[in-house]
Order: sequence, then structure tokens, then C-alpha cells
Amino acid sequence: MDLTALTSSIIILLASLLLVGVIATKFSTRFGLPALVFFIAAGMILSNFLYFDNAFITQLVGTFALIVILFEGGMQTKFFTIRPILPTALSLATVGVLFTTAVIGVSAMLILDVPLVDGLLFGAIVGSTDAAAVFSVLGGKNIKERLTSTLEAESGSNDPMAVFLTVTLIGWIQHPNDHNIFKLIFSFVLEMGLGLGFGLLLGWIAVKVINRINFDSSGLYPVLAIAFAVLTYGVTSALHGSGLLAVYVMALVLGNSDLTYRQSILHFNKGFGWIMQITMFTLLGLLVFPSELPAIMLQGLALSLILMLIARPIGVFASTLFSKFSYKEKLVLSWAGLRGAVPIVLATYPLINGLPDGRMFFNVVFFVILTSALIQGATINPFAVKLGLVDAASNQSHSLLELVSLGKTKSEINHLHVHAGMVVIGQEIRNLGLPPDVLVTAVIRGEEIVTPLGDTVIEEGDTLYILGPKAERERIKKVFRFQEVPFAPAAPEPELIPGEPDLSKDREPREPELKDPL
Repeated sequence: MDLTALTSSIIILLASLLLVGVIATKFSTRFGLPALVFFIAAGMILSNFLYFDNAFITQLVGTFALIVILFEGGMQTKFFTIRPILPTALSLATVGVLFTTAVIGVSAMLILDVPLVDGLLFGAIVGSTDAAAVFSVLGGKNIKERLTSTLEAESGSNDPMAVFLTVTLIGWIQHPNDHNIFKLIFSFVLEMGLGLGFGLLLGWIAVKVINRINFDSSGLYPVLAIAFAVLTYGVTSALHGSGLLAVYVMALVLGNSDLTYRQSILHFNKGFGWIMQITMFTLLGLLVFPSELPAIMLQGLALSLILMLIARPIGVFASTLFSKFSYKEKLVLSWAGLRGAVPIVLATYPLINGLPDGRMFFNVVFFVILTSALIQGATINPFAVKLGLVDAASNQSHSLLELVSLGKTKSEINHLHVHAGMVVIGQEIRNLGLPPDVLVTAVIRGEEIVTPLGDTVIEEGDTLYILGPKAERERIKKVFRFQEVPFAPAAPEPELIPGEPDLSKDREPREPELKDPL
């Protein structure tokens, strides 16, 4: 195969992965399963046609995906929702992970027939919950808000503990005489402190830069925000701090600050996050060889059941011993401990470091993740309903913009730039002849926002935001048509194209467009 054909094949393969991944999310919502199950399945199917065994690339992609996922989750988390449950979430993210690691570590020692320190390493790898899985499963469900807030805050903040334990235990296995308990405690406190400090500092810097810099294109602001997230991880990790904690804290700062182009950044993060999830979990499926799974199936199932039914509940009840959560709420917290992205990334550490049990650990971790997603992901909501911890109606009220972007309304908000030659120039809004159920909601004139009134005159160069039913698109186009010039080619018809408004200062005349700003 020549180089051109190989390039074309790779591009077709990547496009197929994205298409399958996007379509799979529809089925994941319908069956109540995390989308990662379908992505992993796609990777396993592709492994029959494509050989892939590079653990380093999987770790690199997985780390980058975690940065994007944590950044997205942190930006959408509000301080006022997590403040009441913050102590419990932090306890779950630290004490809970320690207890889970200990219980699974002893179990792995007995079931996998490995030394205790190796068993504890396995426990550390699967010790933390997954933000991507938790967000996707709980999204759109009516489980009580303080439970979902606790689970989301825990999944966003427990990764550093799992990473620290995994790296420490690998170092202990390779150099058993170079560690002592006091040094480890100091190292952990230092990592968490640096992560928190750099997260706050770089978050504050990011807010200042994003709000003050003036780009010609609004599409650059989401890229700038992602760049700050990656920079936060890189700088913090290079100084031996917790990069993942820093990213989550930095995202919290951005999400709870007055930020320009917030919606653009959030929507970009959501789409980019899906791309990274699809890529990461598909790579996991490729890295797993199905022929090796039967040999560890029984051990994997046993450890998965112990994790779901014993280790996670012990960790939850120990962490929430002094909290105000009821017994039923603790049961839901115990059952909602889904595993996913972080264990995948951590499972590559033993492989890259050449540990004797690295390959076996990876296969067992894969089995644990898959069973956790299939069993817990599909039953969390029915379990919460059974315990009476689901609100009758969702307490999450959507704004108009969110409803439009989610496709839950028959209306839409578009924007249209007024070009020279349009018949509306010089007319008052009340005389435009718009349908009665169509409303001009804002007029952008230069660097000012003009409140549209009946006597507001439309000027060349204005950008109009228009709210109306989707069925009225054709009538709106006719209102904003170009003047007919004798013996001239037919004037172009306005075209509705979804996308961000172009508010750059150096606009060039172009075909009039009605654009969806969402």
C-alpha cells in the first residue's frame, strides 16, 4: 500500500470512529449506559482489523482526554451547588479512595495470587470514580441534586489520590527500600498543595486574559481556554504537583467568574470532550486482545463484584460517617461509583514501567471497567427510584438558550448581518413585515448592543438576533432579501447556517446569512 492510500485509509478509519461514536451516544442514552461501553466495543471490533499495542500513546491520549473532561466538568460546576457537600466530596475523594484501595488490594492479592503491594497497586488503579461516566449517566436524570452534586464533585477531585497512590506503589515495587511513610505523606501534601495553588493562580490569570484580549474571531476564545487548561496541567506536573487537581480547580475558577464568550467555550468543550472520549475508549478497545480475556474472566468478575458490593460501600460509609446523608443516600452513593477513564490511564503505568503483572492488570482493569459500566450504569436511576431519591420532576430549569441548543423547542435564535443592498436598510423594525411570532431580540451596531424597539431603524452593518419558529425561516429570508436591480443577476437568497456570530471588525460583504449563535 502506498503512502497516499495509507493516509486515506487512516482518515476513513478516524471518520468511521467518530461517526460510530456519535451514533452510539444515542443508544447509550436510550439504554441508560455510559457511552464508553459502545466506544470500547467499537475498538474491540476494530482490533480484528488493526493491530495496536502502544501503551504510551494510550496513556498520552488518555491524559489529554482527562484534561479536557475535567475542564469541561469543572467549568459547569457552580460553587453554590457544591459548597454544602464539599466536605463529603473531599472525604470520598481521599478517605474513600484509600479504603477502596485497601479492600480491593487485599482481594487482588488473594484472587490474582500476587504480593500484597502488587494487589494494592491494582486497588489504586481502580480506586477512583470516573468523571466522564458519572456525568454521562447522571445527566438528564432526576436524582436528587445533592447526590448528583456530590458524585460529580467526587469524580472530579478523586483522580489525584488515585494517581498518587499508583505512582507511589510502582516506585515502591521497583525500589522497595527508598520509601518511608513520612516522606510519602509530605509528598502527597505537597502535590495537593501545588495542584490547588497553581489551579487558583492560573485560573485567575486565564480569566483576566480571556476577558481582556480582543480577538477578531470569537472561535479563538475556546481554543485559548483549552490552551490554559493544558498549560495548567503541564506546569503543575513539571513542578511535581497534581496536574489533574490543578485543571479541575482552574476550571472551577473560570466557570464561576464573569467570563466573555462563556457559551462558546462551554459548547466547544462539550464537543471536544466527546471527541476525546471516543478516541480514548476506542484506543482501550484496540489495546485489549479479546483472546486474552477468557483467562482472567472469573478473576475479573470476582474483583468487579467485590468492588461494587464491598469495597466501594465500605469507602463511602467510612467517608460519610459524620455527614448528614441518610442510609438510603449512602447506598446510592455506593452504587454510583462508576469506573472509566482514570483506571484506563493508570492501567498503562505498569505496562510502561515493565512490571511483570502489567499485562494481566490491564486486562483485569478492562474487565472491571466494562462490568461497572454495564451493571451500575444501567441500574443507578432505577435504584434511586426504588429508594425514593428521585424528584418527581427535574429541578434543573433550562434557559431559553439551553432549550434551543438542546433541540427541545420548535423555535430557534438566529443572527443575521445586514449587508449593503438589503431592502430592510433604513426601515423601522415595526415596518419590516416580520411574522407576528418572530421577534428581533437584539441589534449589534459596531461595539454597542442596541435594544430593539418598534422605531429602531435598521442600518447597514447591523447584526440582528432573531427569535422565531423554525417553520418561519423562509418568510424571514424574504424579509431580509436584496433589492432587485434591473438587468443584473438575481440577488442571492439569505441562507440559514448554524454557527457562531462573526463580529470581527474587518467584515467583508458576503451573502446574507441567518446564523444560529448556539
